[in-house]
Amino acid sequence: MKESDEILTLEEQKQIIIDNYINLMRIKAHEQGTNKELEYQIKITKVKLSTFGIDISDLEY
Repeated sequence: MKESDEILTLEEQKQIIIDNYINLMRIKAHEQGTNKELEYQIKITKVKLSTFGIDISDLEY
């Protein structure tokens, strides 16, 4: 396998981050208390999405 075969396309990278955000929001929806780590991971993921220019307003619970 060539090194170039292991590189993700921009669209694949975007999809992975979107999927990660959706999974974090599913966890948050069922969270019973405060989870600082979860909130931090959501914040980081939002920053990553914004750098790709992805609007997440329709994805939020």
